[in-house]
Amino acid sequence: MTDLLTREEYKTLAAKLALPTSAFIDGSYRPAHSGKTFSTVNPATGDTLAEVAACGAEDVEFAVVKAREAFDDGRWSKLHPSERKDILIRFAKLLTRNRRELAVMESLDSGKTIFDCETVDVPETISCIKWHAEAIDKIYDQVSPASDDHIAMIVREPVGVVGLVLPWNFPLLMLAWKIGPALAAGCSVVVKPAEETSLTALRVAELAMEAGIPRGVLNIVPGTGPEVGEPLGRHMDVDMISFTGSTETGRRFLRYAADSNLKEVVLEMGGKNPSVVLRDAENLDRVAAHVVNGAFWNMGENCSASSRLIVEEEIKDALLERIFAHAREWTMGDPLDPEHRVGALVSSDHFGKVCSYLETGATVLMGGKAHDGAFVEPTILEASRGSRVAQEEIFGPVLNVMTVKGFDEAIELANSTEYGLAASIFTANAKKALRGARAIRAGTVTVNCFGEGDIATPFGGFKQSGFGGRDNSLAAHDQYTQIKTIWLDLSDDEDEAVG
Repeated sequence: MTDLLTREEYKTLAAKLALPTSAFIDGSYRPAHSGKTFSTVNPATGDTLAEVAACGAEDVEFAVVKAREAFDDGRWSKLHPSERKDILIRFAKLLTRNRRELAVMESLDSGKTIFDCETVDVPETISCIKWHAEAIDKIYDQVSPASDDHIAMIVREPVGVVGLVLPWNFPLLMLAWKIGPALAAGCSVVVKPAEETSLTALRVAELAMEAGIPRGVLNIVPGTGPEVGEPLGRHMDVDMISFTGSTETGRRFLRYAADSNLKEVVLEMGGKNPSVVLRDAENLDRVAAHVVNGAFWNMGENCSASSRLIVEEEIKDALLERIFAHAREWTMGDPLDPEHRVGALVSSDHFGKVCSYLETGATVLMGGKAHDGAFVEPTILEASRGSRVAQEEIFGPVLNVMTVKGFDEAIELANSTEYGLAASIFTANAKKALRGARAIRAGTVTVNCFGEGDIATPFGGFKQSGFGGRDNSLAAHDQYTQIKTIWLDLSDDEDEAVG
């Protein structure tokens, strides 16, 4: 684990940071074409951190043109795979060298705790880039079965210019999840970071250039959804969009593709993820720790957060007693204090949204209070199955408890929302574990733990949680490539003519 500094040391580092504020296009920082800017705010304090370039359609056009030039002339797309690998390895080393700066910048911009930034977000960002770099020259194409007179090759080619649209909850990590496989495949990319959290993406692009990624290959265009996201989604020369965010916004990108060039679209969207705890679950204290971590990690601002606890009635009271005890350890406060596990919600608008769920009439079992216009206590509610609390993605530190009488009812309830991203099932019965994991309609199901798998396992959702592909693993490489068949006729023309 990373050696953490003190709160005072992090504050000193924060005061010295040079924050990037301009778009990064064609290898250099540039102001928005319009000259406009927007304020990026520290959500924990309400203080303005910087004025960032507010890009628009003209900047998107310029970035796409430069990305297309870079792709077509082959400065990156036609490099030998081992050369791309070497450059991405250097990139990972530069990220490692600057990891503490990135962690502090991420915490300031997003409200995330420095504890999570130092121990999870930045290390996993670096690991992701390294993993995809190492995979570049180890992915083989195929030769299909054919006659003696034919050879059929199935080869991968980079899809082209890719638009990558990021969420605000994991700015660095989601950037890595997308640029890792996209750059490994040989694509050129135009990244739209969330307007709430643009800073680290801009800094990462500078480090990528320093590592040797050619100009035009990695472009960062900050701005709003209407001003940057929509023009990118509708652009006729963008070959693919990969989006992580809300289901509502994901639908828009499908419409943009339909209305433009039918570009490929990959969506990773919302979740209302269940933790199913059966009566035979072993070590309820350990179960409680996993449930609490799943519900409150990153302030619940996590598409795979375990926001629904489905528990068999015989063990409900015993489990809740342990959950309350673990939840009390999740202290809330200044994100730059490494002792805190719960930081600030990302914006005042989002704070208001989360608080609205605390006023629905649900029974409050723990927490339920908001502080300083930015912080919400780890909260445990008990609300009916058809309520907003039970059905809608809250995206805050709120866990809803629901009681069932048996296995079948638990699985039915787990599947009772429009989402299907992740789920957990806790039981000592191996058959029930596998039956439950198969029956729950979710892209990732963990057994006797909370988690999302790791970099080697595909991540994405069923139903309204996902569309078109998977992040992580070699499956992520597939979504940034096109599959081409090359058919070779080896027959002897003279023999064929005689025949």
